[in-house]
Amino acid sequence: MSGLVLKLKPFEELLVNGVLLENGERNTRLRVKTEGAHILRLRDALQPEEATTPVKRAYYIAQLAVSGQIATAEAAAILDKALAENPDFGAGPDLHACVAAHDFYKLMRRLRPLAMPERSERGAGGDGRPQAMAAAG
Repeated sequence: MSGLVLKLKPFEELLVNGVLLENGERNTRLRVKTEGAHILRLRDALQPEEATTPVKRAYYIAQLAVSGQIATAEAAAILDKALAENPDFGAGPDLHACVAAHDFYKLMRRLRPLAMPERSERGAGGDGRPQAMAAAG
């Protein structure tokens, strides 16, 4: 079975297609089987006022695409420009591939250590990826 696997802690909140959901009292594991669902765990989200650096702004644009708040083509155009203007983001070619494929989850995973280093260390699973965005294989 494939799909996005969400591991939620008690009372953790997430957006699914623009609807705010909250987990109950226990840890939960969900598998999202629908392609194209817009899902964002709120602890992985930046607030607009936090997007103060080029890498944070790129992360925020990817987040908007993941949550369905802007069209993927619009997000890709903005991110292509941001990556061209800021080649120091690190894994440059990999980031361009994520944008070209409209894989904004993967882009957020790649940018997260740069955009939110304090949250990356705390919220990562054993493989270093944020648990909300670990895709089942």
